Amino acid sequence: MEFDTSPINHCSKRNEKIYQEWFSSADSDGDGRLIGKDATSFLAMSNLPREDLKQVWAIADSKRQGYLGFKEFITAMQLVSLAQAGRAVASDFSNAEVDFENLEVPSMEGLDKLLAVTNWFSSSKSAKKIPLNYVTSIIDGLKKLYVKKLKPLEVAYHYSDFVSPLLANSDFDAKPMVMLLGQYSTGKTTFIKHLLRTSYPGAHIGPEPTTDRFVVVMNGPDERSIPGNTIAVQADMPFSGLTSFGTAFLSKFECSQMPHPLLENITLVDTPGVLSGEKQRTQRSYEFTGVTSWFAAKSDLILLLFDPHKLDISDEFKLVIASLQGHDDKIRVVLNKADQVDTQQLMRVYGALMWSLGKVQNTPEVSRVYIGSFNDKPIDEDLTGPLGKELFEKEQDDLLTDLKNIPKKACDRRINEFVKRARAAKIHAYIISHLKKEMPAMMGKAKTQKKLIDNLEDVFVKIQKEHHLPAGDFPNVEKFKEVLSGYNFDKFEKLKPKLIQGVDDMLGYDIPELLKNFKNPYD
Repeated sequence: MEFDTSPINHCSKRNEKIYQEWFSSADSDGDGRLIGKDATSFLAMSNLPREDLKQVWAIADSKRQGYLGFKEFITAMQLVSLAQAGRAVASDFSNAEVDFENLEVPSMEGLDKLLAVTNWFSSSKSAKKIPLNYVTSIIDGLKKLYVKKLKPLEVAYHYSDFVSPLLANSDFDAKPMVMLLGQYSTGKTTFIKHLLRTSYPGAHIGPEPTTDRFVVVMNGPDERSIPGNTIAVQADMPFSGLTSFGTAFLSKFECSQMPHPLLENITLVDTPGVLSGEKQRTQRSYEFTGVTSWFAAKSDLILLLFDPHKLDISDEFKLVIASLQGHDDKIRVVLNKADQVDTQQLMRVYGALMWSLGKVQNTPEVSRVYIGSFNDKPIDEDLTGPLGKELFEKEQDDLLTDLKNIPKKACDRRINEFVKRARAAKIHAYIISHLKKEMPAMMGKAKTQKKLIDNLEDVFVKIQKEHHLPAGDFPNVEKFKEVLSGYNFDKFEKLKPKLIQGVDDMLGYDIPELLKNFKNPYD
């Protein structure tokens, strides 16, 4: 399974030096990002039709960040050069079609004048300072909206204790994440090794439960393993929220870093095998489903791996799948090691898997199932036949396409998760303030609090009707009861309409305006 990076942004060292000078000239505020007027003014020098420039921007900014970094700028310049040579603007050029390393730089009318002005300003050291409130990307805008409008609501109503820890800048800047879940020996670690074409530091593979910890496999300057307690306190890493699961979990958590082109775009999360049979009676030293739920909220894709010989879903696996509630759109199912059974058996296995999943996933939609053998061994054609081999190769290609599209959809996913969080925080504020309102002024506080907790489901229905809120957006009643039991309702905040209005304004105006400012400038 090949995961090649696009050849379009590859160029010779000579051209890279030229493009760096051009990029610095076009980037008037010197923040390393080309947006809006700066980008359109520079690209206009190519004298290409607007439709071609629209396509150039769409391909270069494939992640829909709303700006061009230097790497994306090179992609844009290579596409402009091809368009000027009469080639159609497309993203699927291969090295066989075009020699990108030696492609001529495009012709840009009026560029010499711009470079002369830029060099004069550089020599006079009159660089423009960027205002603190200046927003240069969609993610940048979301950070500022969170601090200004959403975080005050979360802090006021203890959102971090009930639902999710407060967000840091590293949570917004993190690379897209793919989490692998499955019972032991379903091939999770082998799948990662197959994707990377090499083993990662600290990887163990075997028929027994070999991966006994959560391992985050991410890009780094060299190969090394970083202990969980260390990685959880690093400000530039998005794992500070895991400290709430305690030292027992952090001792079973580590980060494996290595330089790899795939890991420049996504981060992979290897997980311990879900226990089954007698092993389920052994209690883990930390809340396993709580951790999987935390990673599910951060992940862009969740792969559930199954083995044709282990289709029974254990009690712990049922709890794990239940912990993924609210993230159904991220879940994909992988029937791994499918070449170990013949075609007739595979049909029966597939049917049995769908039946088992249907009982566990409380949703009418069926998750996408990929069938294949995701390891480095050749497919056994004697067992699967030529049709089986063709099927597995097509399924691998489909899964690879799904993985390749993750970075492109990452910005959209961030916006989606941010909006979901804002709505959840708003509902949470209504719940907490309602509980405060129901408390008596003097006598019988303990009795009233117990009654409210016992009848929490009815409280949710009352709030839903009062504020016209969708029932599906409310939290899990049992989990909410559990956290509530440790609080004194009398110390909760009353409803603060100003905070609620701030979040409503953010959802209704600020976010749409942000997206409008950073859309394709040629739309």
